[in-house]
Amino acid sequence: MNYKEKLTEIRAFVFDFDGVMTDGSVWMYADKEAVRAGNIKDGYAIQYAVKMGYVVTVISGATSQSIDNRMASLGVKEIYTGAASKKEVYKDFLAKHGLEEREVLVMGDDIPDYPLMGHCGVATCPADAAEEIKEAADYISLYKGGEGCVRDVIEQVLRLQGKWFLPEALEW
Repeated sequence: MNYKEKLTEIRAFVFDFDGVMTDGSVWMYADKEAVRAGNIKDGYAIQYAVKMGYVVTVISGATSQSIDNRMASLGVKEIYTGAASKKEVYKDFLAKHGLEEREVLVMGDDIPDYPLMGHCGVATCPADAAEEIKEAADYISLYKGGEGCVRDVIEQVLRLQGKWFLPEALEW
């Protein structure tokens, strides 16, 4: 089965944050939290997927109030930051939502994401992911981290399932 066929079964999205929703750059300021930049089109796709009934989450090793704030502003209710073991958090996430691995799309960019790549319906990564992650991926986005890769995979799933750009879902 090719990855496009697998997309028809996706009900949930699991994303890493740094290197997926950002380009991986972190600006460090003395006595302040690190600052990251995200992509507004990725954000639109995330909030739209939530609105359309998909479960969306972030599992990140980073701990940052800005990550929590950004995801909450997009309607994401479960945000797992400071995850020492992404594998354990992921298992709990699946159980909590009654999800089977085949119903989840995972997008990661580096070695800590590797354990999740073989335990999901569709493993994806940005164009600039680590080689090991690219080798484990079912789909490598044409877009780099922080430059639209999240929008890319969400839009593909929703288009295949007939849920992308439904004018009646857009409030006036």
